[in-house]
Amino acid sequence: MTGDVADARAAVSRLLGVEPGRTHSLGGAELVTLSGGGQVVAKRGSGEAAVAAEAAGLRWLAESGDVPVPAVRGADDEWLLLDYVAPGAASVEAAEAFGRGLAALHLRGAPAFGSPPPEGPADAWIGLAPMRNEPHEDWASFYAGERVEPYVRAAVDDGLFTTEQAAVFGEVCAKLPDLVPEPEPPARLHGDAWSGNVHWGGDGRVWLLDPAAHGGHRETDLAMLRLFGTPLLDHVLGAYAEAAVDAGSRLADGWASRVPLHQLFPLLVHTVLFGGGYARQALAAASTALRV
Repeated sequence: MTGDVADARAAVSRLLGVEPGRTHSLGGAELVTLSGGGQVVAKRGSGEAAVAAEAAGLRWLAESGDVPVPAVRGADDEWLLLDYVAPGAASVEAAEAFGRGLAALHLRGAPAFGSPPPEGPADAWIGLAPMRNEPHEDWASFYAGERVEPYVRAAVDDGLFTTEQAAVFGEVCAKLPDLVPEPEPPARLHGDAWSGNVHWGGDGRVWLLDPAAHGGHRETDLAMLRLFGTPLLDHVLGAYAEAAVDAGSRLADGWASRVPLHQLFPLLVHTVLFGGGYARQALAAASTALRV
């Protein structure tokens, strides 16, 4: 038995007070069958505040029931235990229900741009990268100060951007108020809605996993869905747009043209974590954002 498996089983026993049964790896987490029935996913946090941030984000996103997320079964400083959601096949019906639910979830709102979920830490994580949730009065100052500039600085320090290339991102930050001209209230974001965190469940629903939840601009989640090819995305976005109109909060004109702007954050995170081609993609996205 590997150390991770033994530690995961110990966490299940400690946090749930039940005997763990069969355990196998899900790749970065452990699936543990419980002696009394049922299964939980045991995830070890990637940083000091990672468990607290993810648990708070899941609870915040789950409040309304607009989009299903795994229930938090237990948590401590190192381990997060979640209900297991069996996988299923993608379908148009599920995609459209997800789009409508995501529109409703965004409109639940947040206290401020950059605000963490209730009881969530300011110093959170997105995947393996640190992420700061600090409230701001407007989206432009939040996005520049917490989602673009820190990662550009880190990339420059690592030799991934030259000073001249970094200046392109500085220009984007300076022009943000004009690049997103129609002000919106802060939305309740999943924050890391790439295709790997969009889970097609065996119950015929789309579930959201592994949030980096915070108050932000709803176009950011939509741009993340586009980044790595979410299945049936046209159906998701079409249902989303219709639901937003029905709720009296249509997407602003030209939102699709701002996708590169909102993809800057995940591309910069990938640049800092993995370098190489992501640096080129981030720079291309910044240049495109300035031309819109």
